[in-house]
Amino acid sequence: MNLLLAGFLILLLSSFVPLFSGRENRVAALSVVIGTILCLIFSSNICLDSLITGGSYEISFRMMIPFANFAIGIDPLSAFFLMPLLLLSALCAVYGMSYMEGKDEGGTSWFFFGMLVLGMSIVVVARNGMLFLIAWEIMTLASFFLVTQDHQKKETRKAGWIYLVASHIGVAFIFAVFAILGRNVDRLDFEMFQVLKSGTTASTAVFIFALIGFGSKAGFIPLHIWLPEAHPAAPSHVSSLMSGIMIKVGIYGLLRTLTFLGMPPLWWGVTLIVIGSSSGILGVLFALAQHDIKRLLAYHSVENIGIIALGIGMGLVGISCGEPVVAVLGFAGGLLHVVNHCIFKGLLFLGAGAVIHETGTGEMDHLGGLMKKMPRTGICFMTGSAAISGLPPFNGFVSEFLIFLSALGGVTSMIIPLSFCSIVVIISLGLIGGLATACFSKAFGTIFLGEPRSEHAAHAKDPDARMTMPMLILAILCLAIGISGGSILLFLGTAVSEVSGLSMTACAIGLRTAAYPLMAIAMLSTLLMVLGLFLFTARRAMPRAHIESKVPTWDCGYAKPEPRMQYTSSSFAQPLTQIFSFFLRTRTKNPDTSETFPRGNSFSTETPDFWQEYIFRPMVAFFAKLSAGIARSDTGRIHIYILYIIITVLILLMWNFFK
Repeated sequence: MNLLLAGFLILLLSSFVPLFSGRENRVAALSVVIGTILCLIFSSNICLDSLITGGSYEISFRMMIPFANFAIGIDPLSAFFLMPLLLLSALCAVYGMSYMEGKDEGGTSWFFFGMLVLGMSIVVVARNGMLFLIAWEIMTLASFFLVTQDHQKKETRKAGWIYLVASHIGVAFIFAVFAILGRNVDRLDFEMFQVLKSGTTASTAVFIFALIGFGSKAGFIPLHIWLPEAHPAAPSHVSSLMSGIMIKVGIYGLLRTLTFLGMPPLWWGVTLIVIGSSSGILGVLFALAQHDIKRLLAYHSVENIGIIALGIGMGLVGISCGEPVVAVLGFAGGLLHVVNHCIFKGLLFLGAGAVIHETGTGEMDHLGGLMKKMPRTGICFMTGSAAISGLPPFNGFVSEFLIFLSALGGVTSMIIPLSFCSIVVIISLGLIGGLATACFSKAFGTIFLGEPRSEHAAHAKDPDARMTMPMLILAILCLAIGISGGSILLFLGTAVSEVSGLSMTACAIGLRTAAYPLMAIAMLSTLLMVLGLFLFTARRAMPRAHIESKVPTWDCGYAKPEPRMQYTSSSFAQPLTQIFSFFLRTRTKNPDTSETFPRGNSFSTETPDFWQEYIFRPMVAFFAKLSAGIARSDTGRIHIYILYIIITVLILLMWNFFK
């Protein structure tokens, strides 16, 4: 624990260096990069020890704040979140050194970056409710200032405002969670919380409040509206960190809350499966309709949070129905997808940032042909695209396969509620996987294949090593986890046991059922990769025969191809978006072709977020009008205020009299 504390202290001190570095942005960046890497190194040993042995370590210092202690600890669940958190933070920090070069906001930006990493880290190791909330607020405010870094733009200010409001609505419910859990104690230390009995009003309230409070940070539909606004506004290395790990802190909070509750009733798991299905399917559908690459990736975060919720939901349903193998595989799939999403979504946002950095735009319809210009970025983005689509032999397949196995076990259990939930999960995962593959075929094809559609893409090139190396490391991790087979399951047993409350023996038995098929798939995938590499190398080594070029007499007008002949992102996705038009409500602006010789025209589509357009925006407008009406009563006259007080006292007296 001393090394962990030392790592946090180094990260804290290194985060304050940028405030005193003046215009030396390189010094500011280097200090935070070194602090983040050292924090990762110092914490690795204790995290690996906890994951392998299942050990728990705690340390506590008294704080002069009511209900608070500086109590932190490492157990398998905390270690499982802290390791990928610090790894991705270190890679994003290295990437950001090049990405942020030449920007005036570099000093303050690096300060908030360091505080964001520190806040998230303390959240996952906190063992006191008040410390948890303080760290949560540090995380929220630091990410808010990073999102609004380019505050001169109206869209950026709007995105920051939406994010801040959504975050603090969530915090209000998290306050309620700790208020109920700590209602009979003088300190909000986790060890003093009593496990609430299942089915009681208190346990039900805690579960619902945790679902809303932590779900707003995680991005469950309909609490997701800040994601597609905040991620495009933030710098790309910050977007990578927010999507890759910050939203998973919400998942951590939900899982940690479940450890304070008793045996879960069936409806808890069913609720998470419904939320996961709707978040996964609607998230990928809205992603399919987007034109901006970062906005597309933001909606895919909603989709993948839905997949994680499906896994956790299967785990809860398995426990409530007395099926430990189903529960273990469900929790294992959900937890592993937390790590996998951290890796491939971090990679995809860094890849998108490299494209934006080199071309100056994230609009997919202005790009194209970048595979020839940016081959290293293209290969990394293609790897991330295959991983997020759940294709073997990449890491996204492994976690989704575990959730599939859990659902298949539920179908064969002959327990009607469990079988029904399992069928819903199988259908949802199949639909999500198919739509995700179509979406990233569109994204990769539009951005990297074909010909450049604008001058933005025509003169692009791969960024320098500081931006390329983090992407390559994440791409290698995507492949390494995918071909590791059952080996990766060795690190899941202790964390699954911590969340589910099942014994290590039960978790080992459940995970063993998935180890053998995963090993077989990994071996087959490795053989196919080796065979493909051999054929590719052999073909390149063969001498090429001389081929005489000939000009075709007729090729249907394709003798002089132009960029406008290519599919756009809208046209590629149109068959699918048309099928799901009831959910998407896409607005189409058709060109005017009524004239005999029509002038220049354009075609465009826009897909507004249903929840923001028809629910949250009218709700905000209502409360704005209500607040304006109440504000009219603020006359500034003291005798009017005295009258308000007298009226209130009279009402209370009458209420007490008639009661």
